[in-house]
Amino acid sequence: MAEEEIEKIYFTIGEVSKELGLAPSLIRFWEREFPELSPRKTEKGTRKYTRENIALLKLIHQLVKVEGFTLQGAREKLKTQGKTADTAALTEKLLNLKSFLIELKKQLD
Repeated sequence: MAEEEIEKIYFTIGEVSKELGLAPSLIRFWEREFPELSPRKTEKGTRKYTRENIALLKLIHQLVKVEGFTLQGAREKLKTQGKTADTAALTEKLLNLKSFLIELKKQLD
């Protein structure tokens, strides 16, 4: 009988930083700039990020660092896109598909 893996609900800023390859200071900065990005905080002030927070961070990264939006432009884009969690989830799926296709191409070469 195989054990089911327990899925983690909350992640620390260090875990998120490592997963996304972003500096913790940049993540904290984006929290101040994007009100929709608001991780839970413990009594001691430790940030606890959800999967939705991480997806939103990935979307912000895509807009600001990859597509070259200004912070104001990225804020406006997030507002006009509607529900950011849906957009972030789609972006995540597309990035995963892109990685898969790149790996597949490497194997075929």
